Order: sequence, then C-alpha cells, then structure tokens
Amino acid sequence: MTLDHTHVQEFFGARAAGWDARFSGDGPAYASGVAALALRPGDAVLDAGCGTGRALPALRQAVGREGTVIGADLTPAMLEAAVRAGRDGIGALLLTDVARLPLRSASLDAVFAAGLIAHLPRPADNLRELARVVRPGGQLALFHPVGRAALAARQGRQLTGDDLRAEPNLRPLLGGSGWRLVSYADEEARFLAVAVRQNGQG
Repeated sequence: MTLDHTHVQEFFGARAAGWDARFSGDGPAYASGVAALALRPGDAVLDAGCGTGRALPALRQAVGREGTVIGADLTPAMLEAAVRAGRDGIGALLLTDVARLPLRSASLDAVFAAGLIAHLPRPADNLRELARVVRPGGQLALFHPVGRAALAARQGRQLTGDDLRAEPNLRPLLGGSGWRLVSYADEEARFLAVAVRQNGQG
C-alpha cells in the first residue's frame, strides 16, 4: 500500500461513521448528477470511490433491476458504513483501488465519481484506468455536491490555478486519458463534469 493510499484510508476511515449524517442533505444533488449520465435500464455503472454509497440508490433507479451497479472504494470503514446503511443490497461493493479495477475492459456503460479526482495520486493514469473499463461512447461524471468555490470556503482555503477541477486543467487531463469533456458546470450547489469515452486509449 502506498503512502497516498494510507493517507486516504486514514482520512476517510476516521470520518466514515458520521459521514452520512454530516452530509444528509446531499441526496437531491446526487440524484441530479446521476441523471446527467442519462443511464438506461440494463446499463452497467460503477460508482468509483463510492464511500458510503450515497449515489447507489440513484444509480440503481436509473439502470433498473436488470442493470449492474458496482460501488468501489479503498477504505474499509466507508464500505462498512455502506453495509450498515443497507446499500450492499443496492449494488455490489468492492474493496479495491480505482487505479487497478478488477473489471473487464469495456465492461461498463458509465462511471460516476463523486469527489474522487482530488484524491487520485496519479490523475492521468487513474482516469485512464477508468477509461479502460468503459466501452467507447460510455460516460464519466465527475461530481461534487457543491461547487469549487463553496468547497474551498468550507475547507478554509483559496482556489488556486492548479486545481485539477478547473476547466482549463480538467479538459486536457481528460483528453490525454481517454476521455472527451462534453459538459462542465461549476455552480454553488454542484460541480459536474461529464466526459465521453473516446475510441482508443488516451
């Protein structure tokens, strides 16, 4: 396990038990983020860095009973909280690193990733791995229930030019990792960037 992984697990592990209660009002924002993927019944979708699985109900509703919903997270305590919330009945939960997914290439229609990109140790490589498991033409939604400025204020920091989520940084990062950015919204109540899987790897 790398130092980055240890840090992520320690950070989220310490917060897992109270995570849902702390952000209990985020449900509608998650639902609107999932809706942007325009998933269809029967689709296969991954919630990458799923945490306690807050997106899983909306993802299941979108793909229906015949669809496939997978939640993947690196932190055992987050997945344990998801199980306590009953979300293991909504989708399959995998304890795994999104940098090395135990999934077949081109096996998914979409990936939903809430708050993930800020915690990726090697963003280009990690986004390329997400591209590997999505079919050409499939989608990626990078989501956060508040925008960049609101998140920075919540964390007591200033926005800087090197923020990966800033559109001038995110567009070429995605483009070099097998994705094409097709929509970008950075609003007070939501951050949502949607990309389409290109033919061929980035």
